[in-house]
Amino acid sequence: MKNGDQEVELQLEVAMRTIDEYYKERGVFQDRFGFGEQPAIVVVDFAYGWTDEAYAAGSRRLDQPVEQTSHLISLARPLQIPIIYTTSPWRPETGDQPFKSAADRSETFRAWDQRAVQIDERLTPQPEDYVIEKESASAFAGTHLAGYLIDRRVDTVLITGCSTSACIRATATDAKSLRFRPIIVRECVGDRAAAAHIFTLFDIQARFADVRSLDDVLAYLQELPK
Repeated sequence: MKNGDQEVELQLEVAMRTIDEYYKERGVFQDRFGFGEQPAIVVVDFAYGWTDEAYAAGSRRLDQPVEQTSHLISLARPLQIPIIYTTSPWRPETGDQPFKSAADRSETFRAWDQRAVQIDERLTPQPEDYVIEKESASAFAGTHLAGYLIDRRVDTVLITGCSTSACIRATATDAKSLRFRPIIVRECVGDRAAAAHIFTLFDIQARFADVRSLDDVLAYLQELPK
């Protein structure tokens, strides 16, 4: 972590500690959903347009979350846990592409192209996985994800991907609204900005999802009935 990020994190920790004490004093928020009996992994927007810094919206901050998500998936596959990926649609004929204008304005970054919406090869989906092209921040909004999960009797959504302050937050909030147990895997999510990432994880855990470590999640998976 860069020095600037460390300073931001320290300042946020002080501020969040104050908020946390306020919540505890009044006995509000901070409930926990816990793990259920049937999980699925949702990988939100780990496509090249986000994970490759050659694109205007890409960031190397996501390297570690991508690698940690790959590790999670490698251990989940033998357990036949459903794995769902999201990305954006590719519509060159309409020009309706995420971040298109930003890329077009700059000669520094690669123009938004079909590769930008392809899932990063470090997380290549397998034939049995479900890949969703979503139009909104949430993986649930306007997609068949909820029905797909219900059909497989999923009660716990393990959320990975990016960005923490936008699509991860929206996906977790919708998962709660739909009565799933939303679990954000801390090491498996990332954002372009340290402040946005750190604050969002704190804030969303208070009200909309559990934020659990990768070790906690792996231990949970190992305890599932075989």
